[in-house]
Amino acid sequence: MRMLVNTFCAAVNGLEVNAVKVEVSMSRGVQFHLTGLADTAVKESYDRIKAALQNNGLKMPVMDITVNLSPADIKKEGSGYDLPLAIGILAANGKVEADHLSEYMMVGELGLDGRLQPIRGALPIAIKARADKFKGLIVPKQNIREAAVVNQIEVYGMETLMEVIQFLNGSKEVSPMMIDTRREFYEQQSHFELDFIDVRGQESVKRALEVAAAGGHNLIMIGPPGSGKSMMAKRLPSILPPLSLSESLETTQIHSVAGKLSRDTSLISQRPFRAPHHTISQVALVGGGQNPQPGEISLAHNGVLFLDELPEFSRSVLEVMRQPLEDRHITISRAKYSVEYPCSFMFVASMNPCPCGYYGDPTHSCACTPGQIQRYMNKISGPLLDRIDIHCEIQAVPFSELSKMQKGEPSASIRERVIKARKIQEERFKSFKGIYCNAMMTEKMLHEFAEPDAASLEMLRTAMERLKLSARAYSRILKVARTIADLAGNEKVESMHIAEAIGYRNLDRGDWAERGV
Repeated sequence: MRMLVNTFCAAVNGLEVNAVKVEVSMSRGVQFHLTGLADTAVKESYDRIKAALQNNGLKMPVMDITVNLSPADIKKEGSGYDLPLAIGILAANGKVEADHLSEYMMVGELGLDGRLQPIRGALPIAIKARADKFKGLIVPKQNIREAAVVNQIEVYGMETLMEVIQFLNGSKEVSPMMIDTRREFYEQQSHFELDFIDVRGQESVKRALEVAAAGGHNLIMIGPPGSGKSMMAKRLPSILPPLSLSESLETTQIHSVAGKLSRDTSLISQRPFRAPHHTISQVALVGGGQNPQPGEISLAHNGVLFLDELPEFSRSVLEVMRQPLEDRHITISRAKYSVEYPCSFMFVASMNPCPCGYYGDPTHSCACTPGQIQRYMNKISGPLLDRIDIHCEIQAVPFSELSKMQKGEPSASIRERVIKARKIQEERFKSFKGIYCNAMMTEKMLHEFAEPDAASLEMLRTAMERLKLSARAYSRILKVARTIADLAGNEKVESMHIAEAIGYRNLDRGDWAERGV
């Protein structure tokens, strides 16, 4: 029997991971003491460990057991401490060999039958274990694939507490999990269930989506019910540039911390598409809670956040998105913690043009007054609308025409043009840290890379006066025009690029609610 034994695990706070030393000390007595700023789930581990030991023919030592989770000033949350606590107690009691415990980090929740249950954050924990020079990481079998993504460390997936005990005692050989991460990652990048080849007609909307994908621009689609807004938005990831390995690793970490990875997932290979319901709360959207978790905007990092029926979302929920859209990260500060999550995503929204949904629809009559339409549009604040570069009107395609149309252009062809335009932007912004697409350009960069010639400037001035465009539309038009020029392979922004970009600012028109009434 040893009087003091150390095992090692990890505490996850946001995307930050801290190594935790589990110090187990035994002396004469019958009490159990747990110190180190543990939450309720960690404190309840004693009962789970006791039942798991009894159901596997072992006994909790009848001793005075003191456990300290060091460093003691970092909050410990969740049930992932069960395994290192149980092994520490057994090692202090002489049931587990303690000679090699310092070589392994271990995490896992114990069921009452001794089976290991999955935990959140296995991927960032594996990255931390490698950084701290541990030989190996022991995780539940269900977390093995996401943890094994990390190379240069042995990752063992275990099913039961007894299997861990036998492994540490040397009575059972377990092979570490080996995954060819790069092969799996690149194999899955081009397989999409949804493709633009299924979209008949709507060429102007598909063009707007292509421009948005090429420049990383936020986009809103306005049209009547059944016009295909949601259908086309769901196909947007199929034309976005493929994830790089570093982007994939960052995205997978967020989903790992949130517990959103399936068992057979190692690395997320396709850009996320998140479409929360309009009843979502502020906390669910931006993240936080009693135990801080990433919200939908962070789960959409490096992908698409789609808000269908935008005016139906609570105004307070929409307003909290304004800063993250600009900063591309969200800091959540509470009395007991402060965490930061990345949230660099394409914001795509859709909405009806009026309360009844049929304003401007040639096949249905609209019963709304201009005042009702204006109030409906005012549910979306100017500052939020200011962060949306492309406004795209869409009309439903009649069935008589729909049945005659040929299949649309496949996503792969559109994606090729988008990737080509993105490579131009990568080269242009290679000396600017944190800037990799046209949507991120500052005002100073607009003057350097998207300055229109005299004829284009005159066209823009005339359009702003005649169409009553707001002042905030100016820089948005230049950013979108720069992307259109990149798609065309033009070095300079010309009048035809400005003309197309002007057509994507419909909601800025001062007479929008009066048209067609």
